[in-house]
Amino acid sequence: MKYISHEGGTLALSETDKPVLKSHEVLVKVAAIGVNRADCMQRQGKYPAPEGDSPILGLECAGTVVELGSEVDKNWLNKRIFSLCAGGAYSEYVAVDAKQLMELPDELTMVEGAAISEVYLTAFGAMFELGKLQKGQTALIHAGASGVGGAAIQMAKSAGATVVITAGTDDKCQHAKELGADHAINYKTTDFVEYMKANELTANVIVDPVSGSYLNKNAAIAAIDCQIVMLAFLDGRFAEVDFAALLQKRISFHASTLRNRSIEFKRKVRDDLVARFYNDIAAKKYDFNVYKTLPWNDANEAHAILERNENAGKVVLLVE
Repeated sequence: MKYISHEGGTLALSETDKPVLKSHEVLVKVAAIGVNRADCMQRQGKYPAPEGDSPILGLECAGTVVELGSEVDKNWLNKRIFSLCAGGAYSEYVAVDAKQLMELPDELTMVEGAAISEVYLTAFGAMFELGKLQKGQTALIHAGASGVGGAAIQMAKSAGATVVITAGTDDKCQHAKELGADHAINYKTTDFVEYMKANELTANVIVDPVSGSYLNKNAAIAAIDCQIVMLAFLDGRFAEVDFAALLQKRISFHASTLRNRSIEFKRKVRDDLVARFYNDIAAKKYDFNVYKTLPWNDANEAHAILERNENAGKVVLLVE
């Protein structure tokens, strides 16, 4: 099969053997691939695949099931699906744990399917599994125009929450408002702490891929018993923290990743997301927030778009 190699930090089409299925897996003929920052980091040598996972890039795809492991329900054969992948999605074929598959409704395109799994599962886990977001509460979502941000905005609004986001341009703020954000703050021109205080807003749940200097700022506008969920550290690995502010408001701080979780954890998050939001996904009640679609031989440009922080939403590669 063809796949996209990343030797030396450059993406190029190459050839390798198809995956050999384990008993609980299916073989998916990949049609579209969701591109994520984790892919960029892995290409750069900063985020190696966990032991046992495919060393090929790619954490999510949409495609068609063409082969089944011995333990897999036969009904999956020939189904259109979208799914997380334990690596390997930048390929013509990828092996996927059958219990993480989600059926792609006929009304959704493969491109839309490829833009869902990673961001919706990440946002769902952060806001609802860890953050315990409830109707009537307020969610603050940093990087609100990102793929995860767009998913978080729409699920939070579905749950009856008020949504505040930060983003780095007025265009991205407008994009987030079109997805449903109640307040959109350009952090380059407006301090989000000052804005939230001026508007008498406090956050019950904060989804934060920035971290660093944001931790103390988050604490300043956190509600009592706020849940802060850190997804990355774009502002840097280290920060000076005012622990008194955390204690005063009984703030809980969670550091969360998805890629290196156990297969059982990923299955549970998938099941919980499906139980609560799959019907809305299938009914296309959400904008799946695709910024750009490129052929997979333009994978280098796809990564460059993410690294320039150009995109408002997901970049998807089409396998041709």
